[in-house]
Amino acid sequence: MAGNKRDDEREGREAHFRSAISDKSARKIRARAEAERSIWFWLGMMGLVGWSVAVPTLLGVFIGAWLDRVYPAEVSWTLTLLLLGLGIGCVQAWYWVKKESGDE
Repeated sequence: MAGNKRDDEREGREAHFRSAISDKSARKIRARAEAERSIWFWLGMMGLVGWSVAVPTLLGVFIGAWLDRVYPAEVSWTLTLLLLGLGIGCVQAWYWVKKESGDE
């Protein structure tokens, strides 16, 4: 009897997994069928890329400035975290552009 319950749970998880894969596949097929994307899509993509770079960079600056006040050091925390935030933002932007271009 306990085995039946486990089998039912496993079948439920498998059905959920198949459904999620099917939904994702249908979205990709629909997206690829849209050969021409509107100007609004590209403006949205520019905004997404811009914010994905700007937010981590500004967070790095603010945290670095706070660290410079609290824990002064020979190396500037602000500059270090600015560069780190910029790097993280560029990686995020690259991820989103790659995902939207269909190279996933």
